[in-house]
Amino acid sequence: QVQLVESGGGLVQAGGSLRLSCAASGIAFSIYGMGWHRQAPGMQREFVAVVSSGGSRNYADSVKGRFIVSRDNAKKTVYLQMNSLKPEDTAVYYCAARNWQGVYNYWGQGTQVTVSS
Repeated sequence: QVQLVESGGGLVQAGGSLRLSCAASGIAFSIYGMGWHRQAPGMQREFVAVVSSGGSRNYADSVKGRFIVSRDNAKKTVYLQMNSLKPEDTAVYYCAARNWQGVYNYWGQGTQVTVSS
């Protein structure tokens, strides 16, 4: 059974930092791209960042220069370091595993990030 479990969310003031983690089990972690998405209240889920199986990274324009995605294949864990947080970063953050066809076919339950002004 595949499980993706996020942790590290919480309440932080604007300008602060948080690091999210996502621990995977039940999948061949190293061959999957691992992405982060987020969903704010009343909004559609949106892409945030992804790190490929080969280690290349892509970011949404809204987080470039502030967020860093990384992975540890030995720990089957993907991270999202979020710096210079803004109130508009408030959302539920989800990690997801992306297969070779580019489809995110496994998702975690999400972790809440709230940034106060």
